[in-house]
Amino acid sequence: MVHPMAIRTIRAKAGQRPRDGQATRTALLDAAMTEFNSVGFINTNSNKIAARAGYAPQSFYNHFPDKLSAFIACYDQWIEAEFADLGQVRTAEEAARQLITHHAGDLGFRRSLRHLSLVEPRMRTARAQNRLRQIKAMRARLPHLDRLDDADIGTSLLLIERLADSCAEGEFADMGIDDGAVIVELSRLIRTRFGKRRSI
Repeated sequence: MVHPMAIRTIRAKAGQRPRDGQATRTALLDAAMTEFNSVGFINTNSNKIAARAGYAPQSFYNHFPDKLSAFIACYDQWIEAEFADLGQVRTAEEAARQLITHHAGDLGFRRSLRHLSLVEPRMRTARAQNRLRQIKAMRARLPHLDRLDDADIGTSLLLIERLADSCAEGEFADMGIDDGAVIVELSRLIRTRFGKRRSI
């Protein structure tokens, strides 16, 4: 009997990826995110994503029924990463800078997200569900938010998200407005809406 580690070594030498389902899915999502960022949702396909991950085209469909499902899975991960990063900040200014940095790091993905939210009902639903999860997570992390209803929190989240996207895209710079001034205003908004705490 051949030891499983030996099989993995033989596959690696032969240029094959291990057949670990979770590792394959993770590699496909990483490749998909790279594709979505570099060329956008419309300009890539499942074959390119699988090839970038080092797998045969059929591997993609073993994990995702279609390209939009992979995009939604990438979006779920993106939101989790953003929320985890925000959990580490201590001030409203740090939160503002972190948001802009996070959005700027994935401009192509964010552009596709905004477009798909307009034309794909599944994306719109997934985005709404993620935002509701954000509201619930914020309530758990920041108990003083019980003074606000979901409409208050949701309005603030959408405004903050739009401002972070605009800054990341350079829209303020196009108007001759310094990013520093935008960070001050975004920090003030975060502090005003979600204050009475030591961290975001």
